[in-house]
Amino acid sequence: MKKNRIFTNIIDQGPVTLKAAQTRGDWGTTQEILSKGSQWIQDQVAQSDLRERSHGGEYVAKKWEKREAAYIVINACSNEPGSGTEKYLLRYEPHKVIEGALLIGAALGAHTCYICIRGEYLQEREILESALEEVREKNLLGQFQIYIHEGAGGTLCGEETALLESLEGRKAMPRVNGDRKLYGCSAVIHGVETVATIPEILRRGAPWFASLGTLHSKGTKLFSLSGHVETPCVVEEEMGVSLKELIETHGGGVKGGWGFFLAVIPGGSSTGFLPKEICNDLCLDFESLERVSSCLGTGGIVVMDKSTDIVRVTARLAQFYQQESCGKCTPCRVGTGWVFQLLERLSVGQGEKEDLDQLQDLLQRMSETSLCAFGGWAAAPVVSLLRYFQPELEHRIHMYNVASKRVKV
Repeated sequence: MKKNRIFTNIIDQGPVTLKAAQTRGDWGTTQEILSKGSQWIQDQVAQSDLRERSHGGEYVAKKWEKREAAYIVINACSNEPGSGTEKYLLRYEPHKVIEGALLIGAALGAHTCYICIRGEYLQEREILESALEEVREKNLLGQFQIYIHEGAGGTLCGEETALLESLEGRKAMPRVNGDRKLYGCSAVIHGVETVATIPEILRRGAPWFASLGTLHSKGTKLFSLSGHVETPCVVEEEMGVSLKELIETHGGGVKGGWGFFLAVIPGGSSTGFLPKEICNDLCLDFESLERVSSCLGTGGIVVMDKSTDIVRVTARLAQFYQQESCGKCTPCRVGTGWVFQLLERLSVGQGEKEDLDQLQDLLQRMSETSLCAFGGWAAAPVVSLLRYFQPELEHRIHMYNVASKRVKV
């Protein structure tokens, strides 16, 4: 796997100067790639079957169908719990991000790129600005312009139209009409990892990238391992790698051993929980996770052992999504608050079994009628709690009723 890794400096964590990046292969053949023209770049990306490295994994070639755009937007604004890969890329591989933005701009005829970065990423912004200054001094960007936009849009900026609203200086709220234009012109939005992957595809060729991974999940992917593992880390592995192998090889195993394993969040909090019985043979790729009603998301893996109070964890995530909701639509604005209140009570056993039915109804309405995808993201952890851990909720309700002498043991 080592020879196929794209992001070698995330492991080595060496210097991030232009000279060091060139030693690792960045910028080496950029002008040669550009000389082959936009159509060649588009064809290579299409043949590689590259998919977005976040959320639903849309094929990049599909996003490029219009074949032109005035602006490229790179989304480094998300703060979804459990995710951390974009921060590592900005900190240790800034030149791959910048080079990728230039190549995408050349492919789509864009003249400007905005890198939207969270205001909390102070160190990452300084590193990115320093890298930009170096490439400008060497005139590696030509007429292509890259600007860093510091935002505070929160998790909702994972929704593309909300990100564009934030970039235009307004509150991050989804657009009702789904318009994806920036300043009235066409724009293409990509995640940080997607952008940083493209230079290596164009250098090594689409067949190399397409030879890695699975049938519908090509190439490699960054995964962040956190929670109850011995060695939390960010690592690059081939798509389709076994979850158990990833945890044992790179995470040092589950604290207390695999037998003490309870559940995992496979790709950031919006992908929900998966219990141990599913995780024993689970592979990390788009199609495998779709089969278990989850998704690869950002690759933010959070491991939980049996010491975890999973109901309290879910309640905490529900509170997070309540606070992050923009409040533009009623299902999300009201629904996230009700879900949090219900979970707070159910976590200590207060309530009745009928409350679980009410909770299920709320979650369905949030997922199906919210203005944007945020309602579904907020519902996902609670949906998975009810699917896999409802007996735990019922047990707490029963024990609370026993303690309050409402029922007999």
